[in-house]
Amino acid sequence: MAGVSTKEIKNRIRSMESTKQITKAMEMVAASKLRHAQARVTNSRPYFEILYNTISDIVSANSEFSSPYLTKRPVKKSVYIVIAGDRGLAGGYNNNILKLAEAEFAGKEVSVLPIGKKAVDYFRSHKTPILSEQYLSAADMNVGDCFTLSKQLCNLFLNGEIDEIRIGYTNFVSVLSQTPSILQALPLTAHPVPKESKQSDILYEPGSDEVFKAIIPEYVGGILYGALCESRAAEQAARRTAMDSATQNANDMIAELSLKFNQARQAAITQEITEIIAGS
Repeated sequence: MAGVSTKEIKNRIRSMESTKQITKAMEMVAASKLRHAQARVTNSRPYFEILYNTISDIVSANSEFSSPYLTKRPVKKSVYIVIAGDRGLAGGYNNNILKLAEAEFAGKEVSVLPIGKKAVDYFRSHKTPILSEQYLSAADMNVGDCFTLSKQLCNLFLNGEIDEIRIGYTNFVSVLSQTPSILQALPLTAHPVPKESKQSDILYEPGSDEVFKAIIPEYVGGILYGALCESRAAEQAARRTAMDSATQNANDMIAELSLKFNQARQAAITQEITEIIAGS
């Protein structure tokens, strides 16, 4: 009985060592991808900031400026772009953003544009109206896809088919902290600007109205790409943390099983010695 017990423990230890190797490898891969994702987040910010400053300059320079993108109307139909991951094993990353988005849908007529396999599967299973399943893989989505999607949604907004566009993503705060967030993309919110700062020395050709209309799809595309980069970094950080925790748990279980194995082996040796002495 003692021999069978030690054999089972040894098999369990080998199994845990194999699991530990897998989780350690996944942790290293996630750490490598995290560095690249952080670089993309840093590189995407200047473009977004320039577009934002241009929009603010146009709006603040003309107190009578108006645009359909700035007009708030009764919200009858909303579109939520929800960014999740393509795979699991990332702690609460996918679950947190999907639950937040589901809570935001309460009492609204919404269509969802999911990005990532987990988001597509979740909203499909919950019978939520899906605008498109084109972006099944979040990892394969690039900046060109963001701008193409942005132009399509802006056209729907201008035609009155949708009344607001919101983006659900996970904000990368740090390696140990990721926060799910909902960001309003359209309509834009014009912040009041002091009178003394409403003069601008920039001349826009052919005119500020035309420039404003042209850059809004680029601005929304920039927001979407920034949210995608933030979500990718958050996913890799969450996966790295989860795999590190799994590796530590595997180490603890191996140590505990090794102790049990030694105790079982010692008990078997003691029993054999007792039997020999009794027989002699």
